[in-house]
Amino acid sequence: MIQHHVEACVRVPNLKEILILGYYPPSELQQFITDMIQEYKVNIRYLQEFTALGTAGGMYHFRDQICSGNPDAFFVLNGDVCADLPLQELFSFHQSKNALVSVLATEATRQQSLLYGCMVRDELTSEVKHYVEKPSTFVSTLISCGVYVFSTEVFQIMSSVFNNKQSDYYSDNNHSTKEASCMQLEQEVLMPLAGTGKFFAMPTTTWWSQLKSAGSAIYANRHYLHLYQDKNPQRLAESRAKDASNDSRCNIIGDVHVHPTASVHPSATLGPNVSVGAGAEIGPGVRIKESIILSGASIADHSLVLHSIVGRATQVGKWSRVEGTPCDPNPNKPFAKMDNPPLFNMDGRLNPSITIIGCSVTVPSEVILLNSIVLPYKELTRSFKNEIIL
Repeated sequence: MIQHHVEACVRVPNLKEILILGYYPPSELQQFITDMIQEYKVNIRYLQEFTALGTAGGMYHFRDQICSGNPDAFFVLNGDVCADLPLQELFSFHQSKNALVSVLATEATRQQSLLYGCMVRDELTSEVKHYVEKPSTFVSTLISCGVYVFSTEVFQIMSSVFNNKQSDYYSDNNHSTKEASCMQLEQEVLMPLAGTGKFFAMPTTTWWSQLKSAGSAIYANRHYLHLYQDKNPQRLAESRAKDASNDSRCNIIGDVHVHPTASVHPSATLGPNVSVGAGAEIGPGVRIKESIILSGASIADHSLVLHSIVGRATQVGKWSRVEGTPCDPNPNKPFAKMDNPPLFNMDGRLNPSITIIGCSVTVPSEVILLNSIVLPYKELTRSFKNEIIL
């Protein structure tokens, strides 16, 4: 997910540096960052928050790092967003409005808009007149994409918010207020900026989705593969030529990405919308559709994988069936987004969703795994349906 963001950023002319802010230990991301620097030839650094600082606290804490080099502006992308990001257009829009903050916006349905940051926008000037994060009642179908351009002067606003929080914190003898260094971008920075003439929104009609559940990953995979048709056609696998017995390629349907180091038997059929990771092995007669096969996974002869994620170094035996239930947006509703249903229904049963197999799991031959979640390092001995295997 982060790599897609990095790829969108490096397409912006004169972009100097990418900073990744997070709470994970640096050791978990070091190899990834090294790989990204080598692949995209851009300076990337990871900055770890000492504690959870909220959506703006991390930016304010690392303001000196962000402002080093005296940038004209900086992008902020939420890590759980997947989209065809028009970053250069957003930056041009930001400059044309002489804005303090510019946000990428998209349409949602009335019902789903309550789950996002909603804004009322002036149709003529594009100024955000009103902004509410996850409102309790309907405000607008125009929602924030979680993709911003900030001018560095925004840190002056954050500074006053921070100082007010500090004085409130220390004037309360019980310290019952929230952690003083924690700052929320949406509620404490954007909401007060609405209507001041400094906050603007650029609507986009390109694809956008938020990843709040594993089922969203299959949906996002489909759209990223479709984007490759125009932006990176070399990443899409080509099907074997008909009547060519010496062709080592497998049968491909629709958009499929196969890592160069993966091994796929010529009699296998992949697609549509399949991604196969590094070092994965796909055996003879295997059929895979609408799925993600992660690195080092092995799918043995004549097995079927539908609407599923197969984890790293997982082994699926022969003649097995791994199947999930897609939870795509309603195609009959314009602007519908991914629903994120709870894991369990009111009866305490697992809601049907995609099947997820964690890393280093062994699935034996001739079993069925349906709408289930398998945690890492499990050795299954039988079929499962609608279960979480702990």
